[in-house]
Amino acid sequence: MGLLIKNAVILTMESEKPEFIDANLGIEGNRIVFIGDIPGDFKAATEIDGTGKVILPGLINSHSHIAMSLMRHYADDLPFWIWLNDRIMPLEEHLTGEDVYTGSMLSIAEMIHSGITTFADMYFFMDYVAKAVRETGIRANLSRGLVFNNPEDLKKLDSSVELFHKCNNGGDGRIKIDLGPHAPYTCAPEYLKKVAKVAGDLDVGIHIHISESRREVEEIYSLYKKSPVEYVRDCGIFENRVYAAHCVKVTEDDIKILTNNNVSVINNPGSNLKFGNGFAPVSAMIDAGINVSLGTDGAASNNNLNMFEEMNLTALVNKAADHSPTSVPAYTALKMATINGAKALGIDNETGSITVGKKADIIVVDMEKPHFYPRFDLVSSLVYAAQASDVCTVICDGRLLMKDYQLLTIDEKEVCRQADDTAKRLILKKG
Repeated sequence: MGLLIKNAVILTMESEKPEFIDANLGIEGNRIVFIGDIPGDFKAATEIDGTGKVILPGLINSHSHIAMSLMRHYADDLPFWIWLNDRIMPLEEHLTGEDVYTGSMLSIAEMIHSGITTFADMYFFMDYVAKAVRETGIRANLSRGLVFNNPEDLKKLDSSVELFHKCNNGGDGRIKIDLGPHAPYTCAPEYLKKVAKVAGDLDVGIHIHISESRREVEEIYSLYKKSPVEYVRDCGIFENRVYAAHCVKVTEDDIKILTNNNVSVINNPGSNLKFGNGFAPVSAMIDAGINVSLGTDGAASNNNLNMFEEMNLTALVNKAADHSPTSVPAYTALKMATINGAKALGIDNETGSITVGKKADIIVVDMEKPHFYPRFDLVSSLVYAAQASDVCTVICDGRLLMKDYQLLTIDEKEVCRQADDTAKRLILKKG
């Protein structure tokens, strides 16, 4: 028995220009089996009325640290390096696997509410994040964060290999394991070379921060006489599929290197704005042929996991930065949040657009609200007016995760209570 969405307006994200289809959509198992008229032999156990609603692919949050929702509102309005070294890292020293699980559950609840069906995460205790993914039904690419300060840190790379063998393709195939070298300034050359080789051996992607701040660029130039992009390339990282977060302080030469090595860039406008790190040259990267997608970063630096807000910001900020109202049009922002994210994570053959045969990762946006009227341009409405709270139903891998605004796989009140208790306990531990 399948799931049927009737009388819907479907934005497929399958073409270079917006394509809306007025149709019914059928799901059998975890895949879309038809778009159009209802086949005579199709039997639906669940029907959803799509009248007055728009159907989109599930949004893809391509860069996050979801357990950091436990630190939300804890270290705001601080310079990045003080935020990281003086407030966040001392707190992280007290985290346990169960704490990470609790923070992950809190963030997944928030993400499902806002229409996110896939996220890419870099943190630690990733087996506990994988547990949360399995239980809640969401899709994820998970990377254990890797830094190199001493020889003991080589064990972290070993643990990433163990995580791959333990969790890759888990959760009915919804979990993918990648490698997560944190950043150029936390990973020495020989360590990055080891990561590059292991990624090649396992045939996995690499999730990394690059050129996030001016200080990072200055430090790498001081040490290696190279930009962070050149440094990472010369360590062999770009010989693999790479999705690089931020890329704010990049030069024209850096952009050419990223293009030539098929690196996907993850834009994080909310986080970059909050830290005062500046604006990534998104238009220039797109014009150069780089696949640019979107991420929220962690809730300790954003402070939410709202991809509608990130779409809005990336469209508005780049118009201001480029002094051009045509920079990053609304449909481009939507692509960044859907199909481009799927390409970055190497799962565009499964998700990121709505077409027969793909996995049923679908969200339903309720358009019967004042801020969607008058109805001139639905794409503009979704990027410039829609709110995360307009998402009423979420389906991932063919399974209903939220229906009529109610989470179906998470006890929301209990998760919020546990997260609040855990966060307060962490603060007490830190002193």
